[in-house]
Amino acid sequence: MRMPRKVIFYGAISLDGYLADTHDNLDWLLNTDTGDATSYPEFISTVDTTISGKNTYLTTLDLLDGAAYYPDQTNYVFSHTLTTDDENIHIIADEQPTTLVEKLKQQAGENIWIIGGGAILSALISEHLLDEIRIQVAPILLGTGKRLFETFPVTQLELTST
Repeated sequence: MRMPRKVIFYGAISLDGYLADTHDNLDWLLNTDTGDATSYPEFISTVDTTISGKNTYLTTLDLLDGAAYYPDQTNYVFSHTLTTDDENIHIIADEQPTTLVEKLKQQAGENIWIIGGGAILSALISEHLLDEIRIQVAPILLGTGKRLFETFPVTQLELTST
């Protein structure tokens, strides 16, 4: 019997709840010393699919400095303007994130990683399609920027670990 795929948001925020600064800059995160407190290596080994928006995709590509974008995963990017020749990147222009996630959850595979936040994350929370939220909090206060969570209804969650 196969285990159902989980849809997991995994990311980092500032102590005051920001995912990025006002210019999508992540220098604050990259310059934060977390020591060995990251669970990323363990996490990424459980993921075979990623879903992100255009801004997260472009910011990550820039940070990768020419390296492949999650080459061991199948990647879906929501955008009305991007194109790519990379066979591992699927640009989604005419489908809602909730519809894509519902389809992917029916397919065999490993976990699905929601990268970034904003509209995709809020839509999945609103439709109860997110199985886990894993947030690492960086010890920095940004004061302004892009919040991880946008508008969605009150949603009770279960704390499983800190």
